[in-house]
Amino acid sequence: MGTRDAILDAAAAVMAEQGLANVTTRQIARTAGFTEAALYKHFTNKADLLVAVMRERSPGFGWLAEALHGKAGTGDVVDTLTAIAAAAITFYSGGFPMFASMFADPDTLAAHKAEIRRKDVGPHKVNEAIAAYLRAEQQQGRLNPAADAQAAAGLLIGACFQQAFLGHMSTPAHPDPHEAAAAFARTLYTSLAP
Repeated sequence: MGTRDAILDAAAAVMAEQGLANVTTRQIARTAGFTEAALYKHFTNKADLLVAVMRERSPGFGWLAEALHGKAGTGDVVDTLTAIAAAAITFYSGGFPMFASMFADPDTLAAHKAEIRRKDVGPHKVNEAIAAYLRAEQQQGRLNPAADAQAAAGLLIGACFQQAFLGHMSTPAHPDPHEAAAAFARTLYTSLAP
């Protein structure tokens, strides 16, 4: 394992345990077994490191991309929406401990927002990708062309986000994440069906 991978692994573990705002780059480097200078050879700042952790170490992130890739016009729409929802629930569930403290520290939040703008990534990209999938399905005649794809994407992701949040705070209506994903997908499809 290379230095960058070791730092990413350490950052993911430490951030999940203590929250982003409570962790320093020195602490992450030390946990990885390197100096802070070694960390800065690979990442420009803590916000850059967080974006890399989210993209490369967050459960669900890769699965979400995989769930969307090349799916329009193939397979069962409900199955695809279920895979998307399951990936989103997994991603948000894993990310809450890491992200929550970021909102308590305005400087960390501002740095993170600047970094995601600089790299042209961020939570809105998930909605855009799902909306694009839904529009492609509309063009194939597999979904109602009058449905608002952007709104439908927001409804699906919002339900997944709440499922993950409730999983940390109380008992969600569907305690099993896969059952929740399937229920969200079926319900959304009912309103989108041609």
